[in-house]
Amino acid sequence: MSAKPTAVFLDFATLGPNVDTRALESLVDIRFYDYSDPTEAPPRIEDVEIAIVNKSTIDGDAIRASRRLKLIALSGTGSDNVDVATAKQRGVAVVNSRDYCSTALAQHVFALILGLTQQIGAYATLVRRGAWQQSRTFALFDHPIRELSGRTLGIVGSGTLGRSVARLGACFGMRVKLAARLGTPRDQVPTGRMHFDDLLEQADVLSLHCPLNATTQHMIGAPQLKRMKRDALLINTARGGLVDSEALAAALRAGEIGGAGIDVLAVEPPPAGHPLLAPDIPNLVVTPHVAWSATEARQRALNQITENIAAFLRGEELRRLV
Repeated sequence: MSAKPTAVFLDFATLGPNVDTRALESLVDIRFYDYSDPTEAPPRIEDVEIAIVNKSTIDGDAIRASRRLKLIALSGTGSDNVDVATAKQRGVAVVNSRDYCSTALAQHVFALILGLTQQIGAYATLVRRGAWQQSRTFALFDHPIRELSGRTLGIVGSGTLGRSVARLGACFGMRVKLAARLGTPRDQVPTGRMHFDDLLEQADVLSLHCPLNATTQHMIGAPQLKRMKRDALLINTARGGLVDSEALAAALRAGEIGGAGIDVLAVEPPPAGHPLLAPDIPNLVVTPHVAWSATEARQRALNQITENIAAFLRGEELRRLV
């Protein structure tokens, strides 16, 4: 490698604005592209030693066609957009970023929980419509508000993100319950965990933090929603495919659960006519995949990219997947 290796960031715009790239630029000779579609990525990594990517795809053909590629650095934790197996076969290292957005995501989870519990949107709408101004009492009571203290917070997926949410829940005085791995037989549920079906029935708030795979795809569908309390809240900041969107929309319209806060959808950006974007669904808050995106979190992700590249150049294996 040269004294200053060549690098490319394939989809820098997905990291968002106002991040400081100076440390990275001091380390590598880098070109930034806002976006790279599947046809643009191969020629852009063909002659560089380091490829940095967030959501753009680096498939096996692109890796095989690259003449100098030594390292693929992911700005996120997931690696499903990179053909890791081919990278390993070709001797290309792959590194990711970890635990950079736990604080931001936990904060967003509770923004959703509190927004729904305190009926923030509903009351703000009443005020805008003049209901408070016309009231004969000093407060409005159109929408019930509940305290979180003493209520059960169910966590599905107790990795770094799930544990961060659990800690915040404890600060609110909630009873935190962790789900056993999906599919675990009842007689094999570890101490300190709950069978998933039992947690569905007991949780006042159910927050999802598990990966998407063949087992967890649509883990929340019509049968699971029917098991939940009628005033329970569902929060999903993990992966859109964990929840059957059609079933959730139907459950909210029917009043089968109390509300939902959704930050992720199976296809992003969502197509026109997505079932959870219909304007008539009650007690639903949808945010555009921003739970992770506090400025500090995005800067930590970029800092980890720089740390990972520096470690690789020193012959170390910091955060290595391959």
